[in-house]
Amino acid sequence: MVAIDADAVSKRYGTETALDRVDLEVKEGETFGFLGPNGAGKSTFINVLLDFVTPSQGDVEIFGHDCQREGVAARDRIGVLPEGYSVFERLTGRQHIEYAIRSKDADDDPIDVLDRVGIREAADRKATGYSKGMAQRLVLGMALVGQPDLLILDEPSTGLDPNGAAEMRQILREENERGATIFFSSHILEQVEAVCDRVGILQNGELVAVDTIEGLRQSMGGGTKLVITVDGLENGTLETIRGVEGVETAVNGDESSNGDPTIEVTCTNDAKMDVVVELHGAGVDVVNFRTEEASLEDMFIEYTGSRR
Repeated sequence: MVAIDADAVSKRYGTETALDRVDLEVKEGETFGFLGPNGAGKSTFINVLLDFVTPSQGDVEIFGHDCQREGVAARDRIGVLPEGYSVFERLTGRQHIEYAIRSKDADDDPIDVLDRVGIREAADRKATGYSKGMAQRLVLGMALVGQPDLLILDEPSTGLDPNGAAEMRQILREENERGATIFFSSHILEQVEAVCDRVGILQNGELVAVDTIEGLRQSMGGGTKLVITVDGLENGTLETIRGVEGVETAVNGDESSNGDPTIEVTCTNDAKMDVVVELHGAGVDVVNFRTEEASLEDMFIEYTGSRR
């Protein structure tokens, strides 16, 4: 069964287009990462799913229920962690979870939920005194109540330290293993790469790519990443590399251990030596080079033309 089915969904605000004919199918039981630069339209699409925003055209369904015409039925099987959620004043963490349990007519134990998201010791503290990371854990706990069939999470790792982000990823894996579909937006590409079956990349409201990470690599001609250490980086060097046939991207990398500049190039396997030869012909001395498998960040740069 299809968990999320979007058909030519567009959303316009006056002359501004937030979503442009988005077609997307998320299968039941998969973990799907929704990526894009700030302002690409990710939160707008999630708001359409939740019926917070009405599309200008197109339709979207959750488990066969139209999100606008059958909003209550569509939301009945989901848990949501929205971006920028504010906790209730004067309510403790325990009371927040109890509220979610009553709203979903569930029978979860509040302390068990708080323990699972790592804030059991703060159960009876007012949530307005929580740190940003603790509040994010609390809202994740509310989303998990009732074992929803679909989790919709907008930037779920906001405010979490590295340990908290790792715990969040483990929770998502556990939810997926019990059969839940996971749909989440994120700008932290390492987290998406760690847990997702497929990803979609949104750019200026358009869905420019949907595939597995390996499929995206193959679409880039095998997805080879060439890291080249040079003795000096002059104006025009990157443009020279970009002109080599088979090169997808060429950007400045981090300095090497001895302080020499590096260049990160994504290209087809056949183009690797051509890049090195072109640098030599341009008078640039290559100190060292190595190849790596293209990361999700490399592919994100290729499709959006920008770093995170």
